[in-house]
Amino acid sequence: MSSRLGDGLWEAKFILPEHMEAMKVKARERKRKTRPMLDDQEQEQILRALSESLREHKRIKLRIFGEYKDVEVSGIVTAVQRYRQEIRLDTAPDEWEWIEIIDVLAAE
Repeated sequence: MSSRLGDGLWEAKFILPEHMEAMKVKARERKRKTRPMLDDQEQEQILRALSESLREHKRIKLRIFGEYKDVEVSGIVTAVQRYRQEIRLDTAPDEWEWIEIIDVLAAE
């Protein structure tokens, strides 16, 4: 009988679709990450790399925090919004994205 529990037969007969959806949402929530706290030295290194990219138009590679998985993007910093704490990263010709500075985990 225990072999039938994992094959979907048990799920199809005894779990309502609403409950199945709630189980999936809870499983997804368990995988959610919390934002790591960077120390002062790491923050200083990130800010230095961002300002160097802005000043010298150098391509930079950033690791951006994501709730489920971190994302790596590369491009050139072309603008800084100090009051919104965002940078504009040009990733390709005519393509850019605004990134919150707090989301940057590493810069190379």
